[in-house]
Amino acid sequence: MAEKLLIPLYDNDVAPRFDLATEVCIVNIVRRPDGTSRADEKVVVLPEASADELCQLIIADGMDAVICSAIEEEYHQYLTWKKVAVFDNVLGPVDKVLQRFLEGDLESGSILFPNSND
Repeated sequence: MAEKLLIPLYDNDVAPRFDLATEVCIVNIVRRPDGTSRADEKVVVLPEASADELCQLIIADGMDAVICSAIEEEYHQYLTWKKVAVFDNVLGPVDKVLQRFLEGDLESGSILFPNSND
């Protein structure tokens, strides 16, 4: 089974705000029947920060999920309505966030910086 995931970036971390991200990590995930997964990542630089353009990219590219930090309710509802899973209020390095997602252990509100309790 294949999945597509988008994570707004700020350096190597999840961007603190969805609407201000100028880079995103797009992850193509292939989950194998034996329970293992392969994740191919690519970073895309956006021409400008825009929540509307980001939503268009998410829908046009057929993303299954978005992992972000702060997101306005309007965009959260829109993406959910379009059947995109939204994991919001997630903070931390992208590699740790992606690892948790692949393990099926990521929840909205997860804080994955060192010394956090999550």
